[in-house]
Amino acid sequence: MQEEQHQYLEKEELYEHYNFVATAGQEPLRVDKFLMNFIENATRSKLQQAAKAGNVLVNDVAVKSNHKVKPNDVVRVVLSYPPAENLLVAENIPLDIVFEDETLIVVNKPAGMVVHPGHGNYSGTLVNGLIYHIENLPSNSNERPGLVHRIDKDTSGLLVVAKTEFAMAHLSKQFFDRTTERLYYALVWGNVEDDEGTIEGNIGRSLKNRLQMAVFPDGDFGKHAITHYKVLERLTYVTLVQCKLETGRTHQIRAHFKHIGHTLFNDERYGGNDILKGTTFTKYKQFVHNCFKVLPRQALHAKTLGFTHPITGEFMKFDSNVPEDITDCIEKWRTYSENSKNITPED
Repeated sequence: MQEEQHQYLEKEELYEHYNFVATAGQEPLRVDKFLMNFIENATRSKLQQAAKAGNVLVNDVAVKSNHKVKPNDVVRVVLSYPPAENLLVAENIPLDIVFEDETLIVVNKPAGMVVHPGHGNYSGTLVNGLIYHIENLPSNSNERPGLVHRIDKDTSGLLVVAKTEFAMAHLSKQFFDRTTERLYYALVWGNVEDDEGTIEGNIGRSLKNRLQMAVFPDGDFGKHAITHYKVLERLTYVTLVQCKLETGRTHQIRAHFKHIGHTLFNDERYGGNDILKGTTFTKYKQFVHNCFKVLPRQALHAKTLGFTHPITGEFMKFDSNVPEDITDCIEKWRTYSENSKNITPED
């Protein structure tokens, strides 16, 4: 299925936010469920409300939420306001600025903050805060001012943002040429067998769940992706790893580690919010759920970021502290492991 460009529907005085074409093999499926497979952060109740208001169209006809989508149907979501990227509003949002000069800015993004506006997140994003803090951020082809890379909403850590057109072009080329340095810390389910290794496999949109990325090892679909990892600590049923990205694909670490059987801890989208390893004891299950409460997101932090300064030519390297929610969760697992040394870890 293919999402087309947003466009303005002048006659209807509505803005098209989404446009999907059902594949030839699409089985009959309720339109609300169909859209949930494609629209990030959408809830079924919101989609049902949109349909009730006449904002969900199938082949240009407004339909109810129980309408069945069939092969080759064109499904559109239209609303009375333009898509979020056309509504970039400056907001006085506190930013954790690690470094800033006239050319670029390095920020430490907290978990829970979306990087740029999109469906369901029209305000409170990093970009909203950046355009308040900095005048005339350069735009790119996706209308995301200053951005040359991004990290997921519930991933914390370092991002570099360009303040000039030259810096944007220079930094973008570095990411394309893979000359940047990016190290992440991740807590993953299971005992990672090798002390270090490399995960390689094309990453593309999952054919089963469009909100997930999947690994296609044969290389016939998706984009080439390489993740190098090193085990930092083994904690019985979970492992703390350091990941070095050679490429920067969407959800790369999350998809790669799920592919090798070590889904990130409490990664809801990829199933890491289930108890994937451990015992059947009630006390253990309660312990894991307590860990989920301490760390209510995927255990992933962009810890280190290195790049060449576009003007000075100096290689700059920045490091950030692992956030408290991750360190508290790790400490809980350390205590559990110390008290469970007689339990044989599962692979």
